Amino acid sequence: MIKETFNEKSFNFNESFSKININLNNNFENRYIKPPKTKDIPYKKLKYQKAVDLVKDIDFQNLDRVFCLVSGNFIFGDFIEAFIVQNNILVEEMIISTLSYSQDNIDSLENLINANYIKKLDLIISDYFFAHERNKLIKNTYDQLDKNNVFQLAVAGTHCKTYQFKTSGGKYIIIHGSVNMRSSSNLEQFVIEDNEDLYNFNKEYQDKIIEKYKTINKSIRDKNLFNLIK
Repeated sequence: MIKETFNEKSFNFNESFSKININLNNNFENRYIKPPKTKDIPYKKLKYQKAVDLVKDIDFQNLDRVFCLVSGNFIFGDFIEAFIVQNNILVEEMIISTLSYSQDNIDSLENLINANYIKKLDLIISDYFFAHERNKLIKNTYDQLDKNNVFQLAVAGTHCKTYQFKTSGGKYIIIHGSVNMRSSSNLEQFVIEDNEDLYNFNKEYQDKIIEKYKTINKSIRDKNLFNLIK
């Protein structure tokens, strides 16, 4: 409510209060106002080209640190795919820690694996997301990404959102900020930088998480490993 009008019909007086001399025709402005409703971005308006446009604004060869403030009009996983493909990057290893993701993100990572852009992919997700998507997105994750021992999935109590990969050219790219891999239709912020120290700092604890909470036994070559843990 931006404004509220007090009148005899909308306010219940007790007997003692009714004796107070008060002008009931006054209008009172509230200190707190209701914010305008934000509009969700329809799925059909999420554009891969928007991710490509952002990639073109970032000089990969001379990358130091770039702060990005972005709207939710593209899927953030598309930015990762576009960044790698547009710059023709061979990824020696990629570690993703995210609260959640979408089918589009699975498809995007599968594209990168199938095109041999990624040699090793470790994905850390929240146990909450794993429990709720166990029979859908998690199953699709194993089916689409568990190929040639490239992929590992770890499930832990995490809310971290970091995306990092080491390139064959010696760069240590790390992306960190508010964004999950899927689109949230919200304003988001992240930093992308070439930073070996920060990369190794994150990798040290992430490797421990992956070792303890991994869900794929790579000594068993079974594409349908998901059936063993249902």
